[in-house]
Amino acid sequence: MIPAQQVAKLHNALPFWMSLGLVPLALFGAWQGGLALLLLPIYAIGLTTLLDALTGLNEANPDTETPEAGLFWYRLITLIWFPIQIATQIYLIWYATQAGHLVLWEKLLLFYGVGVMAGGIGIVYAHELMHQRATLERWLGDLLLATVLYSHFRSEHLLVHHVHVGTPRDPVTARYNEPFHSFFARVLRQCPVSAFRAEQAMLARKGRPWHDRANPFWRYWALEGAMILLVLAIGGLEGLGLFLVQAFFAVSLLELTNYIEHYGLTRKHLGGGKYEHVQPRHSWNASHRASNWLLINLQRHSDHHYKPSRRFPLLQTYTEAEAPQLPYGYPAMTAIALVPRLWRRHMNERVQRWRQMFYPEITDWRAYDTGKTPMPRGR
Repeated sequence: MIPAQQVAKLHNALPFWMSLGLVPLALFGAWQGGLALLLLPIYAIGLTTLLDALTGLNEANPDTETPEAGLFWYRLITLIWFPIQIATQIYLIWYATQAGHLVLWEKLLLFYGVGVMAGGIGIVYAHELMHQRATLERWLGDLLLATVLYSHFRSEHLLVHHVHVGTPRDPVTARYNEPFHSFFARVLRQCPVSAFRAEQAMLARKGRPWHDRANPFWRYWALEGAMILLVLAIGGLEGLGLFLVQAFFAVSLLELTNYIEHYGLTRKHLGGGKYEHVQPRHSWNASHRASNWLLINLQRHSDHHYKPSRRFPLLQTYTEAEAPQLPYGYPAMTAIALVPRLWRRHMNERVQRWRQMFYPEITDWRAYDTGKTPMPRGR
């Protein structure tokens, strides 16, 4: 029997397990076809947004001194997700290529839903895992990223994004007035290159060439190649096509999230190529309860950048005086971001208020808005 104290901790952690609801919805949609295929995206986006409205904000901050043992039931969902996701992906590739009742549009809609699961949950969990020191957790993160052919995200995120967030050297800091579609095309082009160069630079500092066996890109390429071979063995060329569909939507969802997290927020240039330290105000914060359950507190993004090694159950939230606040949780914001005019209507005024609140001395933002290195002190 589980001790009563641990049961209580499990009870507290269970809301963060709501991602498991996506798996039976994916399977049911595949078996039934038709409108049943909409259940997964409705659950992930629509229901979560509705629950946000009903449950409100969670502005309570957990004790950051909580020991690792007290986080077991929270961490467990991230540890078990890879075998659950890969089994679901492989089964659905096999099933969809064999099922006679699914026509092309149904298969595409099915694997759009798989992409929502792999991107909205799998990559979010990979993000949590890649920040940890344990070898198992880092490997699970790598395996999850390989299932969507986006393994370089680990290097780009740890070595580029966290170091250069809010500056022109960070591809995934979305610029003010930059529409998502332009942002997406830009990061697809820039991020693999910046990630590889960051790893190359690390090796060079140790006197090693880029092709040294320590370069993690060898592991990335091997894992992604293994995934492609597995998919071909299970589903042939049709299965590979469906796998690529889900990977595209998963990556799109990841980059939608990146777009939202730092849109228009820049660190002040101090001169000489130097920028101020990263603060909570350099990320959009969201305390919406249900979407933070689904996304394991990813929306407490201000604290994640302030304390990157802090595990998700311990992430802190901030007031509007400390960090800018999103009007809705990520599921709703990702939908809004797909419509540039609607996005600007929701976000540009908030960016302007943020600038006036934290940087009233800067009067010319044109260099910041175009991704160039600005003159210091607003000149």
